Formats: sequence, C-alpha cells, structure tokens
Amino acid sequence: MTAPVAREHALALLRQMVLIRRFEERSAELYTRGKIRGFLHLYIGEEAVAVGAMQALRPDDAIVATYREHGQALARGIPAASLMAEMYGKASGCSRGHGGSMHFFDASRRFYGGHAIVGGGLPVAVGLALADKLQGRPRVTACFFGDGAVAEGEFHESLNLAALWTLPVLFLCENNLYAMGTALARHQSQIDVRLKAQAYAMAADAVDGMDLLAVEAATRRAAEAVRRGDGPFLLELRTYRFRAHSTADPELYRSKEEVERWRARDPIALFTARLREWGFLGDAELAALEASVAAEIDAAIAAAEAGPWEPVEDLTKDVYTPVAP
Repeated sequence: MTAPVAREHALALLRQMVLIRRFEERSAELYTRGKIRGFLHLYIGEEAVAVGAMQALRPDDAIVATYREHGQALARGIPAASLMAEMYGKASGCSRGHGGSMHFFDASRRFYGGHAIVGGGLPVAVGLALADKLQGRPRVTACFFGDGAVAEGEFHESLNLAALWTLPVLFLCENNLYAMGTALARHQSQIDVRLKAQAYAMAADAVDGMDLLAVEAATRRAAEAVRRGDGPFLLELRTYRFRAHSTADPELYRSKEEVERWRARDPIALFTARLREWGFLGDAELAALEASVAAEIDAAIAAAEAGPWEPVEDLTKDVYTPVAP
C-alpha cells in the first residue's frame, strides 16, 4: 500500500501523540500521589487534534488554548520538563509555577494560554490577530476551544468581530460532545457546530478528529485560506475524551458503553495500524519509540522534582494591587 506521507513525518507524528498520551497518564498518577494539585484536565483521546492541527501552523503563528492544553503545548514544542515543573508549581515551570495545569504560557513559542474560563481565549485570539493585521504581519492565530464555549457570548462576539474586520483567525472547535457533564444536544439547538459560522458569513468545515492525517489536511486547507487573506475560518474537529472531564468529575453523565465505542477509534491505535500497513513500523521500532518517550517523561519528572520553589519574597510579584489615592 502506497503511503500518503513520508515515513519520517509519519513516525514523528506518532511519537508526538504517544508523548502526549504517556505524559497525561503519568500526570494522572502524579496527581493521585499529591505531586500535582489543583485541577487536572487530561487530553487522552484527543491527541490527533493537537498533533494534526499543529502541523499546519508556523513558529510565528500564535496559539491560544483552553484549560485542557497539555496536548497543544507538547505539540507546539514546549519541553515536557517545563510543563511538568509548572504542574508541580515550581519556578522552573513555563509560567514560573504561577499557573499550574490550566495556565501554560510560553511567549517565545507564541503560546498564549491555557485559559481557565470557558470561551476566555476567543477574544484574546481576536486581539492577537488584530495586532498582526494592523502591523502587516502574515501570521495566523489558531484558537482552540471546546464545544461548551459555543454557548458563551464570547464565541459569537469573537466570530462576528473577526469576520467584520477580516482577521487572520483560525477558530478550532474541539468538539468532544460534552461541555463538562452536559451533552452537546442539551446545550445546543443546532449540534452541527460548523453551521454556526454561516451567521457570520465565515468559511467553515468539519473533520474527523480521531483521524490524524485528516486533521492535518483539513487544518492546512483552513490555515492557508486564512493566511492568504480570505478571512477567519471555523474548523470543527469531532473528537472524544476518554477520561472524565477532570480529576474531580464522577462521570455519571455518559455510559461506559459509549466510552468503549469511542475507544475503539483510539487515534494512536488507528495511526499505528496504518503505519504497520505501510511498512513504516514494526515491533522493534514501536518499542524504541515508547522507550524514548518514557525516558523523556522520566527526565521531565526528575527535573520537576529537583526544580526550585519560588522564593517567599517573590510571592507577591506580578500581583496587581490598586494604590489608594
């Protein structure tokens, strides 16, 4: 069977997905041990979205994400050690330990959050894109958000302004069918999210978010349209999270049978099978890839464990306090 992609590229994509999956699994383990605190939202099941979409974006494009942003951060190239240290609350973390799991930030890679408020990243993306347009910079701002954000006013306001001003924003809706514990059909009268774009005269498309190469191809088409000045674009990525919404979620709103049906379409398993069909991957190569990922995550955890805490005298640094007149 003729492969549609080069072997090196395909293996690199697989490694990124495996890195995200193993990073999340170890994060869940560390959370139960009390090493990671606060909220923890895992990306397990959605790896093809972040990895596939990131292939269409350039280093100078901006990324805005949600509180479930570990996958995007890793796919963007932020070191696992920096991310793990952030979740440990260490000063060596990407946000100096101030943000934790929901607030990854790395300006050097144009990764602007990590936003804990549902829909909160959408207007930020519009602002970044407006700045690029006013400065004449040929960049794209990619804004990831979940289907729950579609119910927020910021979604409609942001799409409207982006369309009015012909801004270079790529809106990426990670539709995993649940806004926390609320099924899509219970909070949206129109469950075909891409159709929302019609109200703003905006181009839109939808893609199977469990198919890595389909995500990559669809995102490339959308990003190219935005980059050449056609205006903003809404791409709906239909995916599913295998774990609960967060570590605090009892997950009583969906059946185990439903989860198992989606697990049968695990993006990593599907892509691994395709690589085997193309003759790109054997047992030895897969074992070596897993060993490489495990070593990277072990090193990240060791670095986080050894990382420094912020000095007590710096705890109020960067905290805004109004001064009385």
